Amino acid sequence: MKKLLLLVPVLFVLSCKQKASDTAEGKKLNKLAEEYVTLGLTIGQYDSDFVDAYYGPDSLKPKEITDKTFPRDSILANINSLMNDIKLIADASADSNKIRANWMYNQLIAFGRRVRIYGKEYRSFDEESRELFGVAAPSYAEEFFKADIDKLDSMLPGKGNVNDRFQKLANKFIIPKEKLDEVMKAAIAEARKRTLAHYKLPAGENFTLEYVTNKPWSGYNWYKGKYQSTVQINTDIKIFIDRAIDVGSHESYPGHHVYNMLLEKNLYHDRGWVEISLYPLFSPQSLIAEGSANYGIEVAFPGDDKVKFAKNVLLPLAGLDTTGIDMYFKALAIKGQLNYARNEAARGLINDTMSESKARNYLRKYCLMNDETADKSISFIKKYRSYVINYNYGQDLVKDYIERNGGAKDPAKRWELFGHLLSNPVNPADLVKK
Repeated sequence: MKKLLLLVPVLFVLSCKQKASDTAEGKKLNKLAEEYVTLGLTIGQYDSDFVDAYYGPDSLKPKEITDKTFPRDSILANINSLMNDIKLIADASADSNKIRANWMYNQLIAFGRRVRIYGKEYRSFDEESRELFGVAAPSYAEEFFKADIDKLDSMLPGKGNVNDRFQKLANKFIIPKEKLDEVMKAAIAEARKRTLAHYKLPAGENFTLEYVTNKPWSGYNWYKGKYQSTVQINTDIKIFIDRAIDVGSHESYPGHHVYNMLLEKNLYHDRGWVEISLYPLFSPQSLIAEGSANYGIEVAFPGDDKVKFAKNVLLPLAGLDTTGIDMYFKALAIKGQLNYARNEAARGLINDTMSESKARNYLRKYCLMNDETADKSISFIKKYRSYVINYNYGQDLVKDYIERNGGAKDPAKRWELFGHLLSNPVNPADLVKK
């Protein structure tokens, strides 16, 4: 009975002590990997959002450009040429060279789509997400979300529409700004402790925490290489007690900070795979990164651990009453199932089937966002477009893969499989149930 996906033999192959990179084919792939990095960094000189992180050799950085005219056609030609060369190795190999080549090939598909987007050449939401992130998220009609709205309607206290009642409950748990740093650091420290119980992290790993404004996102991890990150928290919007756990885990432990560190150590330093040193934001890698970071919250805080930690540690630190916190987290669990509504708003905006006003109302009605969060979400979609699928569909793909391969009821197995995802070049298609 085939219960394991292609990813399992892939991870098994990677775990073997192979020297594929020392063969003539491997050496050729190493040179192509260097071209891949330089090409990505070249695109990043024009598109400032393209390169999320780079910690590879300075020798691969292109010369600084003086002419800012975007050479779309020549870059696309270079992408296609590199894809052809890499495909020859992918088709001929049966070892880790094949894994590397396939991974880079799929990343380069995303390079091409992002270059076209930067050049104002657009496709539909699903076509774009398939080329950028390797998959297209399922689409849902409004009826799909109404069932969960009805559940919330029956459980939330008070009278009036569901959103107003949810906001009234949520507003009891806004972290006061003067307490934010203490609460965030406590949440991150707990997430780190839980992660260290399962993973040995590189010596000297660390991050700095910063509070910023005027950003379209709620939190961001800027990975600097050498196992260092800068984690930024956006204080434009109110930060609720659950977000301390979510943002802390997502951006740091066992989320982005750990993901980037394990890739750097296991693949870049230990195996010499230079392509890993470049993280292009608009690529299949981001579906794995965001999906694992979101699922990592559940891995670190399973079951009712989140509400217990909030009740026993974070709320007292924030000086907030714990009354209603159990109801709040129950409502959040249902609200989390409504996250795909943000995809529908993004799909409508990108496909020109939904106005900004309608999208904002959609986010308020079905994602239960307050006005400021809905506005921030619209800003995010306008800037990052189909990237939104990485948070919900990416999380579901990671969760489904891990749980159907033994991680559903076995916490140790869950951490083990999760660690493999964080330490290897994974294509999103490998996670999709066949």
